[in-house]
Amino acid sequence: MGRVRAAFFDPDGARYGLPTFWWQGAPAGYATRRQLRARGLCPGRQPIAAQILWRGVGGIRAAYLYRLDRARPKRTASPAVLAALDKALRARRTCPTCRRLRPYYIPRSTGECLICQGEPTA
Repeated sequence: MGRVRAAFFDPDGARYGLPTFWWQGAPAGYATRRQLRARGLCPGRQPIAAQILWRGVGGIRAAYLYRLDRARPKRTASPAVLAALDKALRARRTCPTCRRLRPYYIPRSTGECLICQGEPTA
């Protein structure tokens, strides 16, 4: 075990307060939020079970781990929520000046579509 790995290896949590592992050194049964999301799961209000530490660009970086056996299925959006989201995204593509629906989001800096701004579309 190298010095970097040994510095971040604390499976009991005596040094860091949480069970700590090095990069790609976590045992089976733990997953990050992103890994849970890829499996269709969410943490489900469970506390952080462990962490991974590594040396990164800005210093020591951390990724928190959750237990897989306590993870819950991800909630799915209801039809009403999906309809509201579609309506909100459609409003972001509608120009307030010419009232046309554009295939891109209206820039917030100008508040109108590229045609109304007088810029050529690419």
